[in-house]
Amino acid sequence: MRITVVGGGPGGLYFALLAKKANPRWTVEVFEQNRHGDTFGFGVVFSDETLEEFMGRDVQSYEQLRDGFAYWDDVAIHYRGHEMRCAGNGFCGISRVRLLDILRRRCLAVGVDLNFALRIAPEDIETRFASSDIIVAADGINSPIREYYREAFRPSIELKANRFCWMGSTRPMSEFNYFFRDTAHGPICAHTYQYEQGRSTWIFEMDEACWQGHGFSEFDEAGSAEKLAAIYAEELQGHPLLLNRSMWRRFPRIFCRNWSHKNIVLLGDAKASAHYSIGSGTKLAMECAIALADAVAAHGESDIGKAFAAYDKARRVPCQVLQHNADVSLAWFEHMRRSFDMEPMQFAMTVMCRAKSITYDNLVVRDKGFVEKADKEFYARLARETGEDFSASRPTPMFTPFRLREMKLINRVVMSPMAQYSADRHGNLTDWHMVHYASHALGGMGLIFTEMTCPSPDARITLGCPGLWNDTQEAQWKRIVDFVHANSQARIALQLGHAGRKGSTQLGWEDDDRPIANPDDNWPLVSASPIPWLDGISQTPAELDRPGMAEITRNFVAAAERGVRAGFDMLELHCAHGYLFASFLSPLTNHRQDAYGGSIENRMRFPLEVFAAMRAAWPAERPMSVRISATDWKEGGLTEEDTFAMAEAFREAGCDLIDVSAGQTVPDQRPVYGRMFQVSFAEAIRNVPRMATMAVGAITEPGQINTILHTRRADLVALARPHLWNPYFAHQAAAWYGASSQAWPPQYLPGRDQALREQSRNWERQQELAAKARPKRHGKGSIA
Repeated sequence: MRITVVGGGPGGLYFALLAKKANPRWTVEVFEQNRHGDTFGFGVVFSDETLEEFMGRDVQSYEQLRDGFAYWDDVAIHYRGHEMRCAGNGFCGISRVRLLDILRRRCLAVGVDLNFALRIAPEDIETRFASSDIIVAADGINSPIREYYREAFRPSIELKANRFCWMGSTRPMSEFNYFFRDTAHGPICAHTYQYEQGRSTWIFEMDEACWQGHGFSEFDEAGSAEKLAAIYAEELQGHPLLLNRSMWRRFPRIFCRNWSHKNIVLLGDAKASAHYSIGSGTKLAMECAIALADAVAAHGESDIGKAFAAYDKARRVPCQVLQHNADVSLAWFEHMRRSFDMEPMQFAMTVMCRAKSITYDNLVVRDKGFVEKADKEFYARLARETGEDFSASRPTPMFTPFRLREMKLINRVVMSPMAQYSADRHGNLTDWHMVHYASHALGGMGLIFTEMTCPSPDARITLGCPGLWNDTQEAQWKRIVDFVHANSQARIALQLGHAGRKGSTQLGWEDDDRPIANPDDNWPLVSASPIPWLDGISQTPAELDRPGMAEITRNFVAAAERGVRAGFDMLELHCAHGYLFASFLSPLTNHRQDAYGGSIENRMRFPLEVFAAMRAAWPAERPMSVRISATDWKEGGLTEEDTFAMAEAFREAGCDLIDVSAGQTVPDQRPVYGRMFQVSFAEAIRNVPRMATMAVGAITEPGQINTILHTRRADLVALARPHLWNPYFAHQAAAWYGASSQAWPPQYLPGRDQALREQSRNWERQQELAAKARPKRHGKGSIA
């Protein structure tokens, strides 16, 4: 079998090496357009975990790489005259020149045919390499082959906003350093690390406004180096900046729908790029090279298509996860000026946890002292705001109190609104609701939200949705509220909403989002515009007119007044997920030509009218919140600027908190899922309009909650599904962290004591195991 690799970067060379080792009878050839010895950039980074994989694949190259590594454990964050160090990170760097030289030597040793200074035109590859069974396109981030076969590979390429350039220096360093500088034109970050004795990589990054303000020019390498050396004179310590094609660029975020076409397969940056801020471009290429070599070894001679499918199956999800983490990290750097008013340890926590893959609990294992300093600063900041001292009890951020108006929560853990679909067909509550809310109230969270409750029968999503439009329902809700107040320290919030065009559907566990099976049970729908939820399936709603708006407003005010009498501590208006008020807010669902359509100011008009009327009926000492979808997950939908406008408008109307969700506006949305996947939207509102926010969405662990709070992404954290299977999530987390000050029902105190003992042992055991499991140093390389 003949295998041709176009592109002689680390990924292409490593694949060629492994493929030749897998079957020495194969002909493996590499074509590189640059000359032998040419390379661009300075150093590359690997984690300890990646080194373990290299060791198992080719011992000879691994040993040569190991001897050239510069290791470091510490990450040092330099910000406003402070240096914050976090240990236990386990990374190493190596010169890109040396990495390529080692891989080239190993390829030659096993019989790979290397060809340099040969540019392969993409239109010629099928004829030039007609005898090749497999053609590997490892031709880089600007891959001509990928672009020539664009219709087959279907790449998505997005140039990100920040400007960056890659330089070097002779300055030595013994850690990975982030040097943040606040200049007259905005913040600049230098990502720096040593990759060999007397050489370090310096990547300078800033937003467009800062770049323009300093007068940088894309191709003026010497001029840029001179300006940056002046800005970073203190950090460079008299050492020069070194240049090697150090032009200014914007990072291209690349991902291909298809990774193969005929006998051509993509590898490395040609297939998917990962932002340098998590040091993963070369790592991604080499790990994919391993998977491709495995797949070709297993299936290549019998079925190339099967080999490519196995490669795709092995690497697509890991690539997407890594790229998602890189995207989140990249986004933080694009908006780093939003964090530049933070105190030093809060800023350092934000930098360390920016990609969401590292959490509070991870950092405790890596460097407990670093987290203790961050906690201490958090408690001091809270003491200034509240007058309460938490330095002795050290409950962790999630178990500190939070106040909205006169409502004080004992902690920051919230049970999110979750539809139960368990009311009777007249909107009355059942025993299920009593057990559901009462049992969760005993679980230790600070705030409980009701599911979306409707102010009229035609506002419901399903026949199983609860209402608050008559005295019977008011009394039923009051019974639940009274139980919560009598038996726990939790507060309880009423969420009111109107289904709009998503109403009159079957229960959530039936044929979801479809009309009720019995036609006689359905009711007429209204929405901002006459657009059905599902074309050809859902009922087409009527465009809501002014008399209809007035009636709905009266219904919401009446339900709010019933909520006051029932004793709810807080009231929320549901303006998310494609329901009635969300249909006004989104341009995808609001096509009106009157004063309630068009600009965001017009689209907000009706939701604001209803909110203002409710606020007037709701006691001034009790808070109100609004749930919004911060994005529609579809082009042409809500923008970040829209969400900022909404937050500011609702704040002016008396809103105390924005409950930040996302999507469910249209059925053809394209959400980007992942851990804590909606938190960035809460973070943006928290840091730009500076409103209190509640984060929600795939938050599952106490460590994630503490991370969100520490890094000012939100003030409260709501969990939905975790509370469905574990009503005692908060109590369990309190025991885990030893937060003994949290309230338990007296009937459960023996359980609390046992939980504190057992979880303390588990915590200590986990730290011991984590310390033993830390990857060992890989040998002879210099300690940077």
